Amino acid sequence: MTQLDSDVLIVGAGPTGLTLAIDLGRRGVRCTLIEQKERPAFLPKMERINARSMEIYRRMGLADKIRAAGLRSDCPMDVYIILKLTEPPLLHLSYPSVDEARAKTRASNDGTLPLEPYQLISQYTLEPFLKSVAETLPAVTVRYGCEFLSLRQDSAGVSARVQTPGGAQDIRTTYLVGCDGGGSAVRRELGIPLSGEGNLLALRQALYRCDELFDRLPIGNGPGHGRHYHVADAKSTFLIMQDSTKHWTLHSVVDTDEEMKTAFERVVGVPVKYEMLSCAPWRQNLLLADRYGKDRVFLAGDAVHLVIPTGGLGMNSGVGDAIDLSWKLAATLAGWGGPGLLKSYEIERRQIGDRNVGASRYATIGRRKWRSMWRPDITEDSSAGVATRKKLAAVADVEQRKSNEMIGAELGYRYVDSPVICNIPGGPEHLFRDYQPTTWPGARLPHVWLDDGTAMQDRIGDGYTILKLGGSAADVSGLERAIRARGAPVVMLDVPDRAARDIYGHDLILVRPDMHVVWRGNAAPEDPAQVAAVAMGHFSKFV
Repeated sequence: MTQLDSDVLIVGAGPTGLTLAIDLGRRGVRCTLIEQKERPAFLPKMERINARSMEIYRRMGLADKIRAAGLRSDCPMDVYIILKLTEPPLLHLSYPSVDEARAKTRASNDGTLPLEPYQLISQYTLEPFLKSVAETLPAVTVRYGCEFLSLRQDSAGVSARVQTPGGAQDIRTTYLVGCDGGGSAVRRELGIPLSGEGNLLALRQALYRCDELFDRLPIGNGPGHGRHYHVADAKSTFLIMQDSTKHWTLHSVVDTDEEMKTAFERVVGVPVKYEMLSCAPWRQNLLLADRYGKDRVFLAGDAVHLVIPTGGLGMNSGVGDAIDLSWKLAATLAGWGGPGLLKSYEIERRQIGDRNVGASRYATIGRRKWRSMWRPDITEDSSAGVATRKKLAAVADVEQRKSNEMIGAELGYRYVDSPVICNIPGGPEHLFRDYQPTTWPGARLPHVWLDDGTAMQDRIGDGYTILKLGGSAADVSGLERAIRARGAPVVMLDVPDRAARDIYGHDLILVRPDMHVVWRGNAAPEDPAQVAAVAMGHFSKFV
């Protein structure tokens, strides 16, 4: 056995584990990332990074490179309800391309829009890209073909047994993070169950290569370009365009792989050359782990929350987990994070996991409602067929939007009753589909353009940031000294721009490394040492 040392061992090299490794590496934390597979798999899973995750990747310097790897920026993100691609759609929901969304954001400055719009990119494209980034970081060791077997914890760290091509090895690490998916071996080692609704629907998913389909889409009177094509049938059939526009995935309730070929041909409706590259069953789940870790071992991503892809909250929730945990691990290892900082990870992220499971359920129920309108006569050229199509489309026009319009869940989540937030009783309502900008403690700092054309988010560094807004004369040197005295990085930004003060609603705001608000006020805090202690996990009571 070989003894290897690492500050953090990450099990699982999906988007969550890779994002965690990259952010830890950026912060100089020695981490080892292990993955059972020999290489990233060419299999369809997630296919959209939402706005909040793209803001996170922007802060990591990766947003533009992710966009270059993903779907080109002029493609619309439209959603269709169809019988087949050769017939006019029953419903067409228009959503902007990345170019259009960026133009809208550039022209707006009311805080309601994200700095970065969404990006369609398939997981089989994103994973190799993130892997290539992680492998460039001196602090990060990436080891594929390395399977996690077991772990032991003690007061000083964690010993993990792993299986490599050369035999079993022990890795000694200060902390371990399980990012190893819904069947997480790390979670099982900890004895933590998943609770909720499992096996709600069994489908097959197939990946196809069809180079000509995108350019031949004949829906209605236009090209029919979009990203999702929901088929109004009795099998929950659903066609998705992947980031190359040459690959497509199809989901359907069928019994065999061969039936998936027939299903694809039926949905396309015209002869095309295609190859089915993979096909596998999967089940819809709405599950949440009872705990997000134990002692020195943490869980993130699908290891702790399994949602139905309606709303696109699965992988994106994992990115949020990774960024919440990354800076807290780095702070604790650097010595300035208090004993409550890592404990706050579960308190903060489990409530978001629970909320996103709820959002996925909300969207799924909406999809079930319009699908329940299906009748066998829907394809008939009869008055009954016309009535069925019209009724289904009317219901879908309301209910399908729940899957595609989740900006509230993406941007509006905030951490409630966190021990590292200066909590205020009450707060804005948690909404799935609507977002109202707020600096309520625990919320993400809204995007604002400054007078010089830069974005406020780009001015927020990797440590704590004290914002003085609207020309405030308040003396915040005491808060700055209190944070610095505990060894944490902090900067003070004097931002006189009127727009920022109007949108943020307060003169003074303390923002933490993940861009969530810790404290706000119109005068310097009466006890700056206490605010600093709360922000860094040194204060055990709520403020």
